[in-house]
Amino acid sequence: MSFTLAIVGRPNVGKSTLFNRLVGKRLALVDDTPGVTRDLREGAARLADLRFTVIDTAGLEDATDDSLQGRMRRLTERAVDMADVCLFMLDARAGVTANDQMFAEILRKRSAHVILAANKAEGSAADAGVLEAYGLGLGEPIRMSAEHNEGLNDLYTQLMPLADQFELRAQTDAPDTDVDLDEDDDQEPSHVPTSAKPLQVAVVGRPNAGKSTLINRILGEERLLTGPEAGITRDSISLQIDWAGPDGVGVPMRIFDTAGMRRKAKVQEKLEKLSVGDGLRAVKFAEVVVVLLDAAIPFEQQDLRIADLAEREGRAVVIAVNKWDIEEDKQEKLRDLRESFERLLPQLRGAPLVTVSAKTGRGLDRLHTAIMRAHEVWNRRVPTAALNRWLTGMLEQHPPPAPQGKRIKLRYMTQAKTRPPGFVVMCSHPDKMPASYTRYLVNGLRTDFDMPGTPIRLYLRSQNDANPYKGRKKAGPSKLRKHTDGRRTDR
Repeated sequence: MSFTLAIVGRPNVGKSTLFNRLVGKRLALVDDTPGVTRDLREGAARLADLRFTVIDTAGLEDATDDSLQGRMRRLTERAVDMADVCLFMLDARAGVTANDQMFAEILRKRSAHVILAANKAEGSAADAGVLEAYGLGLGEPIRMSAEHNEGLNDLYTQLMPLADQFELRAQTDAPDTDVDLDEDDDQEPSHVPTSAKPLQVAVVGRPNAGKSTLINRILGEERLLTGPEAGITRDSISLQIDWAGPDGVGVPMRIFDTAGMRRKAKVQEKLEKLSVGDGLRAVKFAEVVVVLLDAAIPFEQQDLRIADLAEREGRAVVIAVNKWDIEEDKQEKLRDLRESFERLLPQLRGAPLVTVSAKTGRGLDRLHTAIMRAHEVWNRRVPTAALNRWLTGMLEQHPPPAPQGKRIKLRYMTQAKTRPPGFVVMCSHPDKMPASYTRYLVNGLRTDFDMPGTPIRLYLRSQNDANPYKGRKKAGPSKLRKHTDGRRTDR
C-alpha cells in the first residue's frame, strides 16, 4: 500500500458508501440513519491502478466532551492524524453547513493533503451545493455520487500525483535488507498462522460484555470506541496484529470485534438487525470464536445460544469470562462457572474456560494460550491406522446395538477433513444407528485423541451406496401393462 486515505465528513454524507465502493465489498454497514459508523474501519482499496489503504470514519459532530459523540469525534481526529490524505465529503444537496466550515478549518490545520468531494451530486438539485463548496478554500470540489459510481475518475486524477510522491518517499525510507533465497518456507504446516494468512479470531457476546475494551487491551491502544453505553459497536471491525504470548513470540492474528447480540425477539430495529447479521458473518469466517461473558451474569440464555451457534458453524470455541477483577470470592465463583459450563454446554465439553479482565489486562496470556491450543486441536489429523485400532477397542468395550434384529457392523474408519475434524465410519445400516451410540464414539474421540472442546463431525456411510437399485420399490401388478402380442412388461 503506497498511502492511506481517510474519508471524513458530517454524518450521513455517504462516507461508508464510498468506502464500500473503493474496497469492492460491502464491508461497512450502510443505512439512511445518520451516525451508523462509529469505529474506524480499514480496507484495501483499488482505484484503477492505484492500491492504497482507505479508512472509514465516524461522522464529525460538534462535540468535544466525553459523550458518545465526543469520543467518536476524537477517534475520527486520530484517523486524520494517521492518514496521508484526507477526503473531506460534503452533502451537495444539503449545501455547506456551519459544521462543514468548522471541520474544514480543523482539516486545514491537521492534514497536509485534503481533497474536497461534494457527494450526492447527481442531477441539477446539487448544483448550488457544489458552488458553495468552493467557499471552503480547499480547492476545486470533486462532483461525486458514491452510490451511482460517479466522480471516481476525478478522484483518481487528484490522487495520482500524491501516490507518486508517497511511493518515492517509501522507496527512499525503506531499509536495506538481505533476502535469504535458500530459506524453505514449505516446511511449515499449512495451519501455522502467517502474515499473509493470519489466524482469524472473532470476539462475540452480549452487549456491554467488554468486547471492544478487551481488543483495545490486546492492541495496546484505544483503537475501538468504548464506553458505559451498551451497543456502541455496530460494524464488525477487523484488526490485524502480531499478538505475543507468554513465550514472547508474536502470532499473526486478525481479530474481529462484533456487535453485541441480543435475543432475536428484542431485535426490532433494522440497523441492529444489520449489525447482528454482520457479526454472524464474522463467526462463519473465523477460525476461533471467543465467547465473552460478563462475570456478574454468566451463561444467560443468549450466551448459550451464541456458543451453540459457534459450535454448529464448526468453529473452535474459547469461553472467556470478563470483569474478573471485580469478583470477590474468585475460587468459589470459578468452581460454579466450571460446573455450569459442563452442565449447560455439553457439546463443548473440555473447551477452554479462562477468566480475564479487559480493564486491567490480567489473564490475556491465558487467553492467548487457550486460543492457540483450540486452533491446534481444530487442525488436528489422526492417522487411519490409529483410528481403526481405536475403533476395534471401542467395539469390544461396547458393541453397537441390533435394531429389529439386524446387527450393525462397523468395518473401518478414517478422517476425511480437519477444521473441524471430520471422521467417516463405513458400516452396515447407517440409517438405523441410534444417536446415543454416535455420541459414544464422538466422546471417545475427544478423550482418547485429546481433542477437548472442538466440534467433531462423525459421518456414517454404507458400503452398498454404489448399488443403483438400492431403495427402489419392486413393481407390483398395477405397474404392468399388456402388449398387443400378449407380453407383460414394466411401465
